[in-house]
Amino acid sequence: MRVLMFGLIALTVIVVAACSSTDNANRTNPAEETEQLAAYRTMSIDDLAAVMADTDRAYTVVNVHIPYQGEIEGTDYNISYNDIDALTVALPDKDAPIILYCRSGNMSEQATHDLVELGYTQVYDVPGGMNSWQSSGRALVDNQ
Repeated sequence: MRVLMFGLIALTVIVVAACSSTDNANRTNPAEETEQLAAYRTMSIDDLAAVMADTDRAYTVVNVHIPYQGEIEGTDYNISYNDIDALTVALPDKDAPIILYCRSGNMSEQATHDLVELGYTQVYDVPGGMNSWQSSGRALVDNQ
């Protein structure tokens, strides 16, 4: 009888433990969900070219390189990477898709991280920036 009682207790403990860990695994922390939404992302030169060719594009494209050394045709804004106040004023809401680029990718990477820290959820950096754009056979324009 003791063996049977011990077996039932052990089985009960196992079932309760299994149910408890499943419940915890399915729970989400709202802070973790926000972190997943606001993440550093990159976009390839070919993907950027496709965005720039789309006349109805949903993206806001910003050249954050200083000093000005040209831009990709169709760029919406030229705002210094380290002028986050000017950047946030010019940008649409925090959930709008935004692409940042610079000459080599260093300044745009920094600005992308800064915007993500401020809660922007769809910010894309273009590694290699204008250098990669030109290396792919595409031209820059001088609009200043």
